[in-house]
Formats: sequence, structure tokens, C-alpha cells
Amino acid sequence: MSAEARGSDLLLQRMMTLHPKIIDLTLDRVWRLLAALDHPERTLPPVIHLAGTNGKGSTQAMIRAGIEAAGKTCHAYTSPHLARFHERIRLAGALISEPALEAVLDECVVANGSESITYFEITTCAALLAMSRVPADYVLLETGLGGRLDATNVMARPAATVITPISMDHEQYLGDTLALIAGEKAGILKRGVPCVVAPQPDEAMQVIEARAAALGAPLLAHGQQWHVWEERGRLVFQDETGLLDLPLPVLPGAHQLQNAGAALAVLRHLELGDRAFEGAMTNADWPARMQRLRSGPLAEAAPGVELWLDGGHNPAAGEALAVHLAGLPKRPTHLICGMLNTKDARGFLRPLAQVADSLTAVSIPGEANTLPALETARLAREVGHDTREAGDVQAALTAIAAQAPEARVLICGSLYLAGHVLRGMV
Repeated sequence: MSAEARGSDLLLQRMMTLHPKIIDLTLDRVWRLLAALDHPERTLPPVIHLAGTNGKGSTQAMIRAGIEAAGKTCHAYTSPHLARFHERIRLAGALISEPALEAVLDECVVANGSESITYFEITTCAALLAMSRVPADYVLLETGLGGRLDATNVMARPAATVITPISMDHEQYLGDTLALIAGEKAGILKRGVPCVVAPQPDEAMQVIEARAAALGAPLLAHGQQWHVWEERGRLVFQDETGLLDLPLPVLPGAHQLQNAGAALAVLRHLELGDRAFEGAMTNADWPARMQRLRSGPLAEAAPGVELWLDGGHNPAAGEALAVHLAGLPKRPTHLICGMLNTKDARGFLRPLAQVADSLTAVSIPGEANTLPALETARLAREVGHDTREAGDVQAALTAIAAQAPEARVLICGSLYLAGHVLRGMV
């Protein structure tokens, strides 16, 4: 590791100690620090602000690919990262450099002084500061948790907002009903600013529509202002402007169709043209979303295995994965699963029991909130899986490959497990 990388890592570790709670939803500390930094959020290029439970990252990746295919540049902010913190911040298309990251982190630490602030809040302020200093045409800003009180919700008037599909997740922070969760996500809507809405459960859509009506925010909603479907191996998108006939999204999974539709609705609103639409479908890249692992130590250790990685971790993600796996060519399918103890493991694992021949449970290395492998295995058995346990992903894969050398293996259950796997590849 370079001296520069050590510097930013030390600053990031220091930021973990600035507030006793990892998650503490309020905007007061963010507003205070942004004021101390002379309000970088006020000098950003036009912002597209995204919230939702599932599909935020994939939708953002397709919007970014479309913007760049149109010859424009954009900043992008996402979380969490998988292998390196730098993945969270893109400046005009490129991951933030070590010197730039260390400079903005240090500036935020100095400006914050001895005041309490969470890790996500101060790193979000650092991202906004970095973005305010590099020219670009757009900013793509993804919420971390919720929306109404999320640290990213500081834009007075974004160019557009986006709400991807909402489902049950983070109930301890956002509420224990879809209506309550939707109310938090809809907190990113702004007066008079168009909002692109992906497919939603009725209970969530009613809340979004009520919020939009109260603010006079025009909705561009799936099933109303736009439609998307697959026809003869192509994606068809239709809105009031007309019909688009495009390649299917390069990101695998039937659920990516609805994410693609939301991305196209945004690009249509931005009036970026045909190159943007095509690029959004063909150029998007988003790791750990049904990512095929063809190289690296794991792939080399089991050369006959078809190896996949996905970071989905809630019931809706489990359903989407099950649908995708069921649609692949027939092949023995085995899961290697590690989850956090804050997630609905039964809800995630239940639909996958219909498509998996076995599940090997692992603990997530280095994560205090990991669900122990023994507990993951127990919960998986309760919903119908043939389960076993392993000490780590490598041991699990070796055991599966010994029994089924040409199997399909999906490593799944957590973005943190996915990050651990990807870090081992670099």
C-alpha cells in the first residue's frame, strides 16, 4: 500500500470514531459541516438524486453510462463501497484519486473540529466538496439510507429525483410498513422537480403520489408516463415522446429491465438523445450484481465451476435472484451465503430454496454484525434449503467443486461478503 493510500485509510478510520452511533438519521450535523465548508452543495452541476430499496446502484450505473455515451461528463456518489472507499466517489467519470480523497477528508476533519458526526455524514460532505471543485455536466447522487433524513438530501432543487423499487429493509430505521418506508424515500422529492418512479407496490405508490401532489412535483411513473418490456430479445421503452427499440441491458437479471426503464426515463427527461439510450443499455458496469467471476483465485481454484457473485440481501433481492437463476440454462446450482444479523435472512433465502441444490453458510470475515455461519445454516434449513457450513468462501467452493465440478455457484447474501471476495481478486 502506498503512503498516500495509508494516509486516506488512517483518516477514514479516524472518522469512524467521531460519533458513537453508526447510523443516526438527522440532517443537523450535515448542515453544520456544509456551512463550515462554505456550502459546496450549492455550486454543483445539475443533480439527479436517487432513493429506493433495490436497484439504486444499477439504475445509477445505467444513467451514468448514458450520460457518458452522449459525450457528457458526470460525478457519481454511491455507497457502500465493495473493495475500496474510492468506489463511492467518481469525479467526471474517474474514481477519485488518493491525493484528492485525502485532501477533502482532511479538510472535512479540520472543519468539523471536535463536533460529533457520523462516518457517512462526513464522507458525504467530503464527496460534495470534491465534486464542487471539478467541472462536470451532471451529478448522480445516491442516498445511503432512506431519503428524508439521509445525508445526501441537501439539494434545494435537483434536476430530477428517482425512486427505485421499494421493499422491506432497514425497518429499525425507516419503519415497519411499506407506507412508512415509502414516506422516508419520498422525502427526496422537491417542489416542482420531476420524479422518475420505478415499479412500486400499491401501498408505496400511494404515499409517493400523495407527497408529489403536495409538492407539485411531476411524476414520471412506470405504468403511467412510461412503460418498458422485453420483446424478441430487445428492450422496448415507450413514453409520451415515442418508442425506443434497444438492446437488453448488459447487466444480467430480469429485474434490470425495470431499472433500465427508470434510467431511460431520466435520460429522456434530460433530452440527451439516441446515443445516451443505447449507451445506457450496452456500457453500464456495476460490480456484485450477478457478476460472473471468470478470473482470480476463486475462479482458478474451481475452473469447471460457473461462478457468480451478487450482493443482494433482502427479500426482494432474493426473489429477483431466484427468477434469474431459474431462467438460466439447466445446471446444478449451489449457493455460498453469508449475511448480516440486521437482515431478514429467512425472507432473502426462502425464494432461493426453489432453485438451489444446496446452500453452504459462511460468516463474513471482519464484520462485527455478521450472522454466524451456524445461524445462517439454521435459518436456511427452516425455509427448505439443504445446508452445510464452511470456514470461508474458499473452503465452501472447494467442497462444492469436489462434489459437482461443473456446477453453477452463486456467492450471495451481503454486499460486505461481495466486497470481501472482490478485495481478494486485486
